[in-house]
Amino acid sequence: MDFGLLFGLMLGFASIFGSFLLEGGTLGGLIQAPAMIIVFGGTMATAMIGNPTSRFLSMPSFFKVAMFDPDLSAVKLIGDMIHLAELARREGILTLESHLANMKSPFVQRGLKLAIDGVEPEQVQKVMEGELEMMSERHIASAKMFAQMGAYSPTMGIIGTVMGLIATLASAGGDPTELIHHIGAAFIATLWGVFVANVIFLPVADKLKNRNAEEEHYLRIAMIAVFEIQSGTNPSMLQQQLLSLLPPSERKEEGAVEARAA
Repeated sequence: MDFGLLFGLMLGFASIFGSFLLEGGTLGGLIQAPAMIIVFGGTMATAMIGNPTSRFLSMPSFFKVAMFDPDLSAVKLIGDMIHLAELARREGILTLESHLANMKSPFVQRGLKLAIDGVEPEQVQKVMEGELEMMSERHIASAKMFAQMGAYSPTMGIIGTVMGLIATLASAGGDPTELIHHIGAAFIATLWGVFVANVIFLPVADKLKNRNAEEEHYLRIAMIAVFEIQSGTNPSMLQQQLLSLLPPSERKEEGAVEARAA
């Protein structure tokens, strides 16, 4: 579970709605069915119109991706790849075939399988880079859908407010207190539209972009390792090369890499 996202959502709800309550508002004043239908229903409609149906129906799985940290340990990956490099250098690259099942990433398995089958390095690189590019495009498209929803939901809130004001002004001439109450209720739609955009949709879009960047970096490390294993690079040199791709805080785990490789 990504507790940063979870606590961020909780803090966002508590800060905004808590402030509303401290100013004398009531939760009942925020739960306005017409406003919420316009904002949530209208925003979902824009997502359905602007995206393929399959992508829209996959929205729950995208939320799941944002909610849970991926199991991507670059240190563990480097240790595993160094171990394979040592085996390939000592016993030949064909011996790696029996170790493919131990690699969790299908991307790594496919790249190593191509190398083991004797495919030219240029072709292995072309296949792996193409797969990585397509994966990134799919991930960015899902993040873009949430960003679109974050852009449309405030507009839906404004539409709800305008509709509420039209209905309110149409009944003008009655009790002034009742008129003011209806005007206040009309602006609830704008509140919901801006709230879900800036606390839910746009942050989730950013989270998905970050998830994509993390996975792309992880797979690029794997891709470089496959190329170097196929080229017969010295495992010690490969270890230093791969560690240089990590931030300084993770490079300190070099001992863990060596233990993993052993």
